[in-house]
Amino acid sequence: MFHYTVETNKTPIQAMDDLQEQLKSEQFGVLWQLDMKEKLKEKGVEFNRTYHILEVCNPVEAKRVLTENALVGYFLPCKIAVYEENGMTKIGLPKPTALIDMLQNDVLKEIAVDIEKRLIACIDRSR
Repeated sequence: MFHYTVETNKTPIQAMDDLQEQLKSEQFGVLWQLDMKEKLKEKGVEFNRTYHILEVCNPVEAKRVLTENALVGYFLPCKIAVYEENGMTKIGLPKPTALIDMLQNDVLKEIAVDIEKRLIACIDRSR
């Protein structure tokens, strides 16, 4: 699977707050947060689902991968979605290893494996 997604009984806001705290423990910060429901409403489009997209980055890791191959910037920053579906809050991300596989670079693959483990751990701890 190209993604990792879990469910939680927390509200999306609680899940995002907890996730941000966990991300800090791995030196990841939230660069930007998109409230898709509100953004679409601003554009005159009704969307009745709570859906947030967080763009997260660890600056040291970003420098490492960009130094290895500038094309990695096409995948940065990492995205984590927090949304409601069928009465449950879900937290998920596209797996960095799935994206990096497209570049066929063993050094980048190693870095992506580490980053993926760390981000998944943050998600799991924020459930």
